[in-house]
Amino acid sequence: MAVIEAAPYEMQRPARSGRRSFLGAPFDLMTPAAVLDFVANSGPETGFRYVVTPNVDHVVRLRGNAQIRRYYQQAWLSVCDSRPIAGLARLLFLRLPVVTGSDLTASIFNSVIRDGDLITLIASDDAVVRDIRLRYPKVRFRAHLPPQGLWNNEDALQACVDFAARAEARFVFIAIGSPQAEKIAYELSRHPDARGIGLCVGASLEFLVGTKKRAPIWMQHLGLEWLHRLTTDPKRLWRRYAHAVLPLVTLFYHEVTGRGPRLGPY
Repeated sequence: MAVIEAAPYEMQRPARSGRRSFLGAPFDLMTPAAVLDFVANSGPETGFRYVVTPNVDHVVRLRGNAQIRRYYQQAWLSVCDSRPIAGLARLLFLRLPVVTGSDLTASIFNSVIRDGDLITLIASDDAVVRDIRLRYPKVRFRAHLPPQGLWNNEDALQACVDFAARAEARFVFIAIGSPQAEKIAYELSRHPDARGIGLCVGASLEFLVGTKKRAPIWMQHLGLEWLHRLTTDPKRLWRRYAHAVLPLVTLFYHEVTGRGPRLGPY
């Protein structure tokens, strides 16, 4: 991937977000309403900034990977997208508000985006792009569908960055999975021409248009959305979830024993 020499501008983060480190990842202590308000009222005059939504899979991936960790550290906002992580934090008297990427995406589309707004989509499925255009016909969309194997394809990654930078859209929804979404967002934050707010939101667009179904509300409240996803897509998810258990336990043990990053300001 081509290196852009321009240094990233100093992003204005919420003054009272209280960013904390937990399980080796940064988390801004903001409620869903506070995050939505901050996103809605952030003007286009500054450079590109982006939002990440770490969950268990992300936190485990950050362990021992300084490159990927940097993508999260440099995010404008980093909010907890995992009730299991929030539950572990409560055991150590830290309250992590849960702000799921799916809920944030739906809230932005339903209460922030206006008719005529220009929105960029970087997605893996043209059917999702088609369905969003049908659902929001008065919103202007520019969409880019990168090829599979994006993480190891520097030219394709750079094409995503260039496409989003040229658009100058109000929002850039990067819905191609982690960590490639975060890498694209990070590189956009370094691009001198990029504008708008990027959101690394995984499968949120698919939930928004109904391609995939979210867990029932009662399962979400009990922190069992992961179980619903596992039962609806076991072939793809069982290995990921199984391999995350031991590293998550190890990370939490390090928090308890003081061997991990402390709970203080990030």
